[in-house]
Amino acid sequence: MSTLLTRGTAVASQLNVVARAAVTVAAVQRRMASTEGLKKTLVHDEHVAAGGVMVDFTGYALPVQYKGEHQSIQGAASIIDSTKWTRSEASLFDVSHMCSIRWSGKDAQAFLEHVTVADIGSLEMNTGTLSVITTEEGGCVDDTMITKCEDHIYQVINAGCADKDLAHFDHQLGVFGGDVKMDVHWDDRGLYALQGPKAMSVLQGLIGDQVDLAVVYFGQCFSASIAGVPCFINRCGYTGEDGFEIFADGDGAVAVWRALVGEQDVRLAGLGARDSLRLEAGLCLYGNELTADITPIEAGLSWTVGKSRRGDGAAPFLGSDVILAQLKDRSLVKRLRCGLLPTGAPARGGATITNNDGEVVGEVTSGGVSPMTGAKIAIGYVNKPFNKRGTDLNINVRGKTKPAVTTSMPFVPTSYYRPS
Repeated sequence: MSTLLTRGTAVASQLNVVARAAVTVAAVQRRMASTEGLKKTLVHDEHVAAGGVMVDFTGYALPVQYKGEHQSIQGAASIIDSTKWTRSEASLFDVSHMCSIRWSGKDAQAFLEHVTVADIGSLEMNTGTLSVITTEEGGCVDDTMITKCEDHIYQVINAGCADKDLAHFDHQLGVFGGDVKMDVHWDDRGLYALQGPKAMSVLQGLIGDQVDLAVVYFGQCFSASIAGVPCFINRCGYTGEDGFEIFADGDGAVAVWRALVGEQDVRLAGLGARDSLRLEAGLCLYGNELTADITPIEAGLSWTVGKSRRGDGAAPFLGSDVILAQLKDRSLVKRLRCGLLPTGAPARGGATITNNDGEVVGEVTSGGVSPMTGAKIAIGYVNKPFNKRGTDLNINVRGKTKPAVTTSMPFVPTSYYRPS
């Protein structure tokens, strides 16, 4: 999600602090005090009542975790506990700070295929995909989810990039022209992520026989009512687990949240667990793994460039000359995103990576300790050929050089649902 790269880096820095978990009481108090005057999601008061430790995240007051004494209302006691609960049960995240867009008009698909690498035309109805909004130079403006619906195209963009993204879309609409309507939904609705292996059974119990979730696979969407409130639901998420993102208009947003929280297998989870989960899954965070200076190919997201976008005669998209050239000639790609297993202290974003001759060959973009394995894990960009799996490297952590080895991702196996 960049002016910006500076803003994205600030977001990433917040998450690195969050993921350390060992936050002092004084630091928490300072962060809580800093939330005054911030935007609030529609369930802000629900977080506070549940013991949420509220912090400033992209201009919103959001919970980094929940205090242990509130277990009676399913608050997780620590980031580690919350991460593990998500992997074994079901956790509920408030992601209402992210921005939703409904695109309509006969030229909406053509416009979105101009500003992203998505092959929307080849998507089946009510199916979505991860994509990348690109710059004219081939870099990443933001990563995004795009879903093809019956009468519109639904898109979610990152909160830290939303102002920039919307300005980018406005500019490109002026250049593109055509019949395209951009309808922005942001602070007027709830957007909740129910994640984990029990997410399906929890949601099925709430929606009854409206939809049979056994035949809905990861990436599909549908409509159903929860607690009498009409909701738009995507089977997706950014934790590496099965799950759903639930869109509820403002009038019913709190009722939907309370219905989800009331389920026995569900616990509330905050930003700390969300970042640990996406890191274990080897997923990108804008401002860390994705920036305006990194192409989707370098980021290991070649698969997001649809096949029909690559062939001769395909309609161009922003940055297509650079991106398609890298797809055709991999010698043009000088660095690649890869996993790392450091030793010693956890490697954080910005740490330099060197080969055994002391030459700088890369940089860590995200890192920490895996709650599930206990191992130190990191993601970084490493120059070819040092990115190959099993390559011995070194990472400078707190002024000390420690060994590391490259590895494949995810660090923890993913569990996306596919009907048999």
